[in-house]
Amino acid sequence: MKKRKVPLRKCVVTNEMKPKQELIRVVRSPEGEVSVDLSGKKNGRGAYLSNSKECFEMAKKKDVLSKQLQVQVSPEIYDELELARERGSKK
Repeated sequence: MKKRKVPLRKCVVTNEMKPKQELIRVVRSPEGEVSVDLSGKKNGRGAYLSNSKECFEMAKKKDVLSKQLQVQVSPEIYDELELARERGSKK
């Protein structure tokens, strides 16, 4: 049998290439709204973060998402990331 290709994405904080399922996507919609995309299918520009507390803290400290998404990201988005990690919505 043929092995399926695993889609890889790069974490914007650590610059590590990981399988898409291990990362959390934050998306900027065409209207400029920023939200956490747990499905990974929303329209807009996306940025991926490793699913770890250290990664989220570093992203918040350096404001990495604002630079990647080219829009001001509110602190609530970082809090929402932390809640998504704690709920265990991703592996």
